[in-house]
Amino acid sequence: MDKVDFDLAWYRLERAKNDLRSAELLYENSDFLGANNRAYYSIFNAIKAVLALKRIDFKKHKDVVGYFNKEYVKTEIFPRVIGKKIAFAKTVREDSDYDEKYIPKSETTYEQMQTAKELIKLVEIYLNEQSEN
Repeated sequence: MDKVDFDLAWYRLERAKNDLRSAELLYENSDFLGANNRAYYSIFNAIKAVLALKRIDFKKHKDVVGYFNKEYVKTEIFPRVIGKKIAFAKTVREDSDYDEKYIPKSETTYEQMQTAKELIKLVEIYLNEQSEN
């Protein structure tokens, strides 16, 4: 892999970390809708960091998540349980952003941030392993 792939991957992972920090600040201020959004984008950018290594990108979120699940979760490069957590985070984000009647719970938002943290850690390990090869 050339350096450009890794530069983009690390940049996207840094964006994921920034989104997580934003989610945590929003959560601390009881803005659970906003925190759900930022936690999801943290997850989304972490996924895109992985895809950057293959220069794969999609315009639609469902395609990004679907490709990641097919190529990385189903093949157990990443644990299967993370695929389920990502799917739940996507649903929570959509509810938070588009369902005017959705009232988020603190616990659900906290869970989204934990998923983002877990995925960031897994992606960081993966990128380090790939850079060694």
